[in-house]
Amino acid sequence: MYYIVVSINIGIFILLALSLNIITGYTGQPNLGHAAFFGIGAYTAAVITTKWGLSFWLSLPAAAVVAGLVGVLLGLASLRVREDFLAITTIGINFVMVAIFQYTPYLGASLGMSVKKPLENTGFLALVLVLIVLVVLLSRRIERSWLGLALAGIRNNETAAASVGIDVNRYKIVAFTLGTAIAGLTGAVYAHYMTFIYSTDFAFVVSITIMAMVVLGGVGTIRGAIAGAIILGLLPEAFRFISDYRMLVYGGLLVVMMRFQPQGLLGEDSFLWKQITALLRNRKTLEIGESWSHADH
Repeated sequence: MYYIVVSINIGIFILLALSLNIITGYTGQPNLGHAAFFGIGAYTAAVITTKWGLSFWLSLPAAAVVAGLVGVLLGLASLRVREDFLAITTIGINFVMVAIFQYTPYLGASLGMSVKKPLENTGFLALVLVLIVLVVLLSRRIERSWLGLALAGIRNNETAAASVGIDVNRYKIVAFTLGTAIAGLTGAVYAHYMTFIYSTDFAFVVSITIMAMVVLGGVGTIRGAIAGAIILGLLPEAFRFISDYRMLVYGGLLVVMMRFQPQGLLGEDSFLWKQITALLRNRKTLEIGESWSHADH
């Protein structure tokens, strides 16, 4: 049971890291308030099932749609402000949403909100795994499509991307919509898995945790988002004796990675990924050589 619970928690963070990777990794747009959309999805789903008495399965797409629509507004804001100013804007959105969760009586206000649990933990684990596979397939589809090329162009140089005919405004909004919708969907799963949600579950520190996972693993890569979520998801379990200093550890990791390895552990040009690819290349070369030697004999 313990391993199932830990796996579900890590799976939820993998989904959040993958969703942020679409915005920050693929498009290069800073988002330090991603937990706000996680919370929007959680509270939307909680209201649908607990207040309105509708199906849990209906709450999943509804949470994604609501979070995605709010993400459109953030995408529109990104057209007006860039880089540091956009980062500050997303932080502000996070604080505003937390305040709304905390002071709105219909959402439980400071007392939080109870949510019905529709599945056993094994069912939630299966659901999270299915969602991870779907989001990974979506991310790979984005990488290999015109959308991925357009987002990469925006990330590298917005002005140059616009000069070759890329509709920068349109693709920014698409990226924010997709990323925030996936975060909202994840929030719906989280709310029903935890059976109780509170405003601080979606505070700014959660946004920093998600960002740390993406940066640690390797910005702009699927493997990096997954690896970062697994590593930082397991750290609190392995080092419970320093749990009070978790944010200090995450902040320190961010500083160290940005200073010495900005590509992350498994980024395209990271030292570790170069070693892994070189090892795989050498192994493949050896296998080809062995097959040729057997053919000669």
